[in-house]
Amino acid sequence: MKAIRFHRYGDSDVLAYEDAPRPVPGHGEVLIEVAATSFNPVDAGIRGGYLAEVYAITFPHVPGVDVSGTVAELGDGVDGWNVGDAVAAFLPLDADGAAAEFALAPADSLAAAPTTVDLADAAALPEAALTAWQSLFEIAGLTRGQSILVNGASGAVGGYAVQLAKQAGAIVTATARERDADRLRHYGADRIVDYVDYAQSPLAVDGAPFDVVLNLVSTTDDQTEALVGLVADGGFHVGTMVPGPANPGRRVRTQRVFVRSDAAQLAELVGRVDTGRLHVEVAQRRPLAESAAVHAASDAGRLHGKTILVPDGSHTASIDH
Repeated sequence: MKAIRFHRYGDSDVLAYEDAPRPVPGHGEVLIEVAATSFNPVDAGIRGGYLAEVYAITFPHVPGVDVSGTVAELGDGVDGWNVGDAVAAFLPLDADGAAAEFALAPADSLAAAPTTVDLADAAALPEAALTAWQSLFEIAGLTRGQSILVNGASGAVGGYAVQLAKQAGAIVTATARERDADRLRHYGADRIVDYVDYAQSPLAVDGAPFDVVLNLVSTTDDQTEALVGLVADGGFHVGTMVPGPANPGRRVRTQRVFVRSDAAQLAELVGRVDTGRLHVEVAQRRPLAESAAVHAASDAGRLHGKTILVPDGSHTASIDH
């Protein structure tokens, strides 16, 4: 089979499109014929070696933590799934991923794929939507009537966070690029802030203070502390890229989220997609063979929106390199 692999840590040029052995499912695993994987920032973090102390991988390594596709083979001890089932999953970050024609997945990580979107597009759901869900509800405990600032809402996690927070009955403020404002308003954002001037002291954002600040941006320590200053007494700062200060005072709690696979949560999210309550946004499809170019665009800050990578290269649209 064809796969994207890297044999050492490094920049995007370590990614090679090459022949690789077709995996064989072990006990409790299924083999998935991949419809698509997606690019996530964590893929670049693992590729660059920045997460080596957190996720111990072996070389050569196949990236791609999101997968959608059909079950091709069942390992021993797998119940409840059949060959041909359409599925989606968030794969273990320390194992080979789905940037290949076939990928292994723990059976207990699987959810039935949504039926209302293209199977390939379903690869845009698991990692980003689970990150939003776990940040909002498991960590921050967001409830109806609370206010939330989603800082950096233009990306995939931000889009899901705005939708889920609004559905939970929260008052949602989102910082985002102007080109994304209409989409986020459609998702339910009550207020769009085009730019946060971190140089302000104290930082001022309409709607503050917020019960929850979800920070999806790689802010400096000073910028993060400024965002924590927007949190109401007893509120929560959740960061995906950076943690908050350990002891911010005012009973404010801070935590960095490390998303985990959860099949039950993913099934709930799929159900929301199929009932029209959660929108899956795909900015572009790219052939799997162009993975290195996608990583390079992300490294350079030129990747906008969610990119899925399709093994056969069909129905793809290019971006500027």
